[in-house]
Amino acid sequence: MATRARVAIYKVCWVGGCFSSDILAAMDKAIEDGVNVLSMSLGGGTSDYYRDSVAIGAFSAMEKGILVSCSAGNAGPTAYSLSNVAPWITTVGAGTLDRDFPAVVSLGNGKNYSGVSLYKGAALPAKLLPFVYAGNVSNSTNGNLCMIGTLIPEKVKGKIVFCDRGVNARVQKGAVVKAAGGLGMVLANTEANGEELVGDAHLLPASTVGQKTGETIKSYLLSDRNPTATIFFEGTKLGVEPAPVVAAFSSRGPNSITPEILKPDVIAPGVNILAGWTGAVDSRRTEFNIISGTSMSCPHVSGLAALLKGAHPEWSPAAIRSALMTTAYVTYKNGRKLQDVATGNDSTPFDHGAGHVDPVAALNPGLVYDLTAEDYLGFLCALNYTDTQIKSVARKNYTCDPRKRYSVTDLNYPSFAINGGGNLVIKYTRTVTNVGPAGTYKVSVTPNQTPGVKITVEPETLSFSQAVLKRSYTVTFTASSLPISTNRFARLEWSDGKHVVGSPIAVSWT
Repeated sequence: MATRARVAIYKVCWVGGCFSSDILAAMDKAIEDGVNVLSMSLGGGTSDYYRDSVAIGAFSAMEKGILVSCSAGNAGPTAYSLSNVAPWITTVGAGTLDRDFPAVVSLGNGKNYSGVSLYKGAALPAKLLPFVYAGNVSNSTNGNLCMIGTLIPEKVKGKIVFCDRGVNARVQKGAVVKAAGGLGMVLANTEANGEELVGDAHLLPASTVGQKTGETIKSYLLSDRNPTATIFFEGTKLGVEPAPVVAAFSSRGPNSITPEILKPDVIAPGVNILAGWTGAVDSRRTEFNIISGTSMSCPHVSGLAALLKGAHPEWSPAAIRSALMTTAYVTYKNGRKLQDVATGNDSTPFDHGAGHVDPVAALNPGLVYDLTAEDYLGFLCALNYTDTQIKSVARKNYTCDPRKRYSVTDLNYPSFAINGGGNLVIKYTRTVTNVGPAGTYKVSVTPNQTPGVKITVEPETLSFSQAVLKRSYTVTFTASSLPISTNRFARLEWSDGKHVVGSPIAVSWT
């Protein structure tokens, strides 16, 4: 992402897990070492910011001008499944690439079904092989999962085994089949993973198929007297469409800690990502591997942040995140909206945040939404944190001004999450800083008719006679009636004809 960037690595995870003390110590050391970006592919669960070690360490980094990029988590497509949701953290979800690794399952009835695999070893014999369902060749009630010690070798030897996904690792299932004498494996997604296909470097010829395909194959397997199958591997396929799509595993909003802050912020490539690999964890001792997760998408954004920092060293972490968010795209070149592989429908800001990152556009965003450490302290005051709780986050004494009215909606964030409650009218004020040439920006909101909610912006134009000028505007959200039972989504854009500065809107009025 940033070809001349240098990487420092701080170990915080061990056999027993990743302890908060190690995470904080490493973050403090990185800050002391003077890094420009902190990339953190870890997390899990959510808690108040004053109890969250990553949020606490990230606050200190932000104060030193360091952008912190974190994985959103791999608990999707469940709602409210996000990790690392503090507003001073850039929270990254995962999307796919336009690259695939097809592995075709060919059945004895003459039908072929496409799956994926990274297997690169000896091919199966050039003939159809006996095909069995793991649940029928097992000594266990959960034998369909191909867990260690559950397959009966006498019933598996020389055959292809159909295993269901879940509980144990996907590659381990293949190892179990191989240990029992099986020659190949078809691994089928369950409802939890749907049609999302993640490639794995299997230890034997194997293909992963989607839930619907798996059900079709299983129906053949259980109804044919002598089922047979084989697997063909087609290497690498490019130009897959549509791409990107939001990965099913990518954790989703709304933000369970602060619903008024829309998370994730953006998505980036996180499915079937090629990268360097340590041989310490794999007996095959390969120098590269292809794996998936928001732990892959987070470093993409970290690298882009380093790229932007190199081009604009004066930009704050908030300005860099803003540039990535407001230039992210939410439609394909054909005009269709980004898709969610979990549903097969259009994805929403709770899935993709501001959209998929666009590195070239982010270098020249036109306008940015900036924030300072003082703004974040005001945000903590708006949450009614006590002095002790604020000290836990900021690691310094800070007292909220009793004469000042603090509001979570005052945080100058590049997105809008409206949690209406019992209010019919809610106002958000934002301030943008011009980082481009002089110009006049006009606002648009799409769709211009959001059922049940009226969205108005004042003023409708912002003029900048020079760079670094700031201008403010107010967005008013008016509910026609209460409650509004379903989420509403819209998009606000400022444009001068050359730049498009976009912000996602998510409305939840209950």
